[in-house]
Amino acid sequence: MARQNSIGLGKKLLLAARFTGASVLGGVVVAGLALPAVGAAGLGAQSAVEDFDSLPDDFVTPPLSQASVIYDADGGTIATVYSRDRTVVPADGISPLVKAALVDIEDSRYYQHGAVDLKGVLRALNSNAASGTTAQGASTLTQQYVKNVFVDQAGDDLQKVQEAQRQTLERKIQELKYAIKVEETLTKDQILTNYLNITFFGEKAYGIEAAAQRYFSVHAKDLTLPQAALLAGLVQSPSAYDPIVNPNTAKQRRDTVLHKMAEYGHITAEQAREAIASPIALKVTRAHQGCITAGLGEGFFCDYVQKTVLADPAFGKTPEERRALWQRGGLQIRTTLDPKSQKAVQQAVTEHAAPSDRPAAVTAMVQPGTGKVLAMAQSRPYGLGKDQTTINLSVPKRMGGGIGYPTGSTFKPIVAAAALEAGIPVSRSYTSGYSMPWPEMRDCSGGRFPEGGEVHNDSRTLVGSFAMPAAMKHSVNTYFANLEAEAGLCTVARTAAKLGITQQAGGEKLSVVPSMTLGSNDLSPLEMAAAYAAFAAHGTYCAPTAITAVTGPDGKPLGVPKAACSEAMSRTTADTVTAMLRGVVEDGGTGDTAGLSDRPTAGKTGTTNEGRQVWFVGYTPELVAATVVSDTMNPAPLEGQRMGGKRIDQAFGGAVAGPIWREAVEGALDGVPAGEFTYVRLPAATPEPSDSTRPTPDAGQPTQGTGQPGQGGGRPTRGGQPTPGAGQPSPGTGRPTRGTGEPTPGAGRPSEGTGEPGPGTGQ
Repeated sequence: MARQNSIGLGKKLLLAARFTGASVLGGVVVAGLALPAVGAAGLGAQSAVEDFDSLPDDFVTPPLSQASVIYDADGGTIATVYSRDRTVVPADGISPLVKAALVDIEDSRYYQHGAVDLKGVLRALNSNAASGTTAQGASTLTQQYVKNVFVDQAGDDLQKVQEAQRQTLERKIQELKYAIKVEETLTKDQILTNYLNITFFGEKAYGIEAAAQRYFSVHAKDLTLPQAALLAGLVQSPSAYDPIVNPNTAKQRRDTVLHKMAEYGHITAEQAREAIASPIALKVTRAHQGCITAGLGEGFFCDYVQKTVLADPAFGKTPEERRALWQRGGLQIRTTLDPKSQKAVQQAVTEHAAPSDRPAAVTAMVQPGTGKVLAMAQSRPYGLGKDQTTINLSVPKRMGGGIGYPTGSTFKPIVAAAALEAGIPVSRSYTSGYSMPWPEMRDCSGGRFPEGGEVHNDSRTLVGSFAMPAAMKHSVNTYFANLEAEAGLCTVARTAAKLGITQQAGGEKLSVVPSMTLGSNDLSPLEMAAAYAAFAAHGTYCAPTAITAVTGPDGKPLGVPKAACSEAMSRTTADTVTAMLRGVVEDGGTGDTAGLSDRPTAGKTGTTNEGRQVWFVGYTPELVAATVVSDTMNPAPLEGQRMGGKRIDQAFGGAVAGPIWREAVEGALDGVPAGEFTYVRLPAATPEPSDSTRPTPDAGQPTQGTGQPGQGGGRPTRGGQPTPGAGQPSPGTGRPTRGTGEPTPGAGRPSEGTGEPGPGTGQ
């Protein structure tokens, strides 16, 4: 008998030692009461006590993660987003039935004990010893609350969540110390309210208000007795007792809670019987949150706002700080999105292109002088389903976009601005024939591009002497090759940098090569719109901005990104470029189908090799928009493809992108008084080509086979076909020669197809 008693005592002591990993009191109380007779366990408990004493006293409860709301410029809601579906409610916003049910099932002596329930620990020790397990724990609601705080702080970091949930002695000691601190600073009802706001109830619902909405579509203060009992029972295991997935198990758990409530006198036996007899009657409201819920195509802008918060140092010095801010949520984010402009842009792109079309239409719109993003839309909707995408085709890859598109001749105004800033007069003229060798050039590091290869115009009628305005109007490639050479490649690159173009949309370094003037770099519509906005704003470049104000969960304002505006060029240069771009949209210009009839308009067309991408970037004094159309599946020539139920017969920027741009801008400016551009006198234009010899619209775009954009929609006119093999760099020069086919490493000249996206480009 003595031996049996000895074994029984040893077993109890061993289980008590194990329990120190399930309840911190097992590491402190047992140290003084239960384990001194066992040396190893006693030493472990003594160490636990020392660890307890070394912990800091402070326990700062962070703001609970909850929903953030993104608003447009008029105060309308774009979307509600959160990392945690939670709405924090005060004590009087929670039904007393829920509070009673939770206490009765989780911690019946909650109002009698402090941070630690000594009787509960001893009861658990005895129960576990008798059963030979450690199934029964003794954590109080306060300790559970502390653990939930650590879990919530971990956010979406799985490793940190697992660390917060570890059942180790060290973790339990930490929970105990902080639980004591919480009990010293908060009332029992405050702790219980906090607990109900933080705990997870399954089905992505955090907090009692979200749970009440999710399962019963009511507010937490309106929960009935059966509903309150079911939600209280979920806390122990939200997945096991999920009433949507496991209704029978959920009812058994609910009924257990009701029995406990009757046992402890919070309800009568009759109330318990009636509630138990009732079936589980769910009225489920699924989570409606995230950018996917945004209307009017605003999902992409919503996603852009989130990327801005996570990327901009204004919202935190480190990525971790910014991620924590977003995960905590509770933000009220005011943005620049103009609902009228957004509606107009969305309507324009969707009327011209269907989601299932291979070509996608994309437009981004900004306000000159401020950089405010007014709208962004694309014909392929935001989502994960068929013919949908979450890739924002308006923005660069680092902000959730794709790798951009070659810009074709829409880059020429930047070359013109660089030349004017370098002192080259707008009257500068060059004389050339239909084609010419690329002039010698040097890049910023002194690398030399020798004269050679060929650049040619689309029409053989575009020959003779041109000054800058006429060359811009008709997009004369040979002119801009000469102008780029005189201004200098490095000068052009520096001007582009002042306009926010420092790298390609995919993140690659900007390719500073002669073909840069013809749009061989891949850029996004938002970047091009922001660059052109500097012309409209008389030389002031403003980086795109989407957020105007943010308030935190406490209602206090947070810092937001400051307007990043700087002088990119002189007022005279900007206004001169505007004057030339007005000529592009006038009769006979490559963009004459895009100009507005009721207000001044300026802009430039662009078409890339074989008409794979077509652009129109234009502006009025009030706004700037950039439109691109591209086959985003596997970029192929647009001509012959169907878009919006119609066949594309001529893949030119003016013919395809221009009408979309015009409709978007007309809608955005409907009812807005027309402003005026600054008048600039330009030199007399070169005589216009006759109607019989006028080049095809959108002259100045890449031509097939040359590797350099040629004037006129990306394909040579009859009789202007390049020599077979032309467009390939010869060894060591990077210049096109017949039949070489492959560029020398480092050659700065495109071979046939260079500047065109490969498979998957444009996403």
